[in-house]
Amino acid sequence: MTCAFDFGHYGEILEAARAGGYRFAHFGEGPDEGDLFLRHDVDLSLDAALRMAELEHEAGATATYFLMTESVFYNLASREGAAAIERLRALGHRVGLHAVYPNAGLDGRFDPVVAWHNPDPEYMSAPLGGPINVMEERYFDRSTYRSDSNQHWRCGCPHEGLRAGAFPWLQLLTHPEIWAYEGATMGQTMRAMLEAERRRRLEQLAEDRIDLS
Repeated sequence: MTCAFDFGHYGEILEAARAGGYRFAHFGEGPDEGDLFLRHDVDLSLDAALRMAELEHEAGATATYFLMTESVFYNLASREGAAAIERLRALGHRVGLHAVYPNAGLDGRFDPVVAWHNPDPEYMSAPLGGPINVMEERYFDRSTYRSDSNQHWRCGCPHEGLRAGAFPWLQLLTHPEIWAYEGATMGQTMRAMLEAERRRRLEQLAEDRIDLS
């Protein structure tokens, strides 16, 4: 098994979790022994998030997708954004707010759960007095937390630990765009994403009756 950042290996991680006896949990529960909190911070691409969500649904897994209202890369108020939220929920997933500090105002699109975007240490784990902060003490311990930030596992890929049942519980943070687009490095992956985005934008321009000749 190679620990590539692609959907093939992500499926293997889900399978390893099942083999290790983990159950898919959601913020607001636990954490209890055997809980696996699948968390996805959607920084850049709704398309990548939907592709990951479909894969998880097929594998019988559920996750929480954290979407931004202040993203420069996508617009939740657009038809595309509204459709993405509807599809995530239809697949059985939760939708949280990927907030830019200090703006953590929730509306009806979101479950009462927040993940800060690029947080600083002074507020990263502070309770929010209502909504759940996924990095508050209850849910965040370095021994039971793994993140793929910048296409790098700082404590190693978790699949072996999951298969062995080595974690009492785990919060597993992934960024869908890292897994949806091909690249051996973060730079290569981001360039692959941008090329896919370029093709998509050209299609949207044509659909909007823009003369591209």
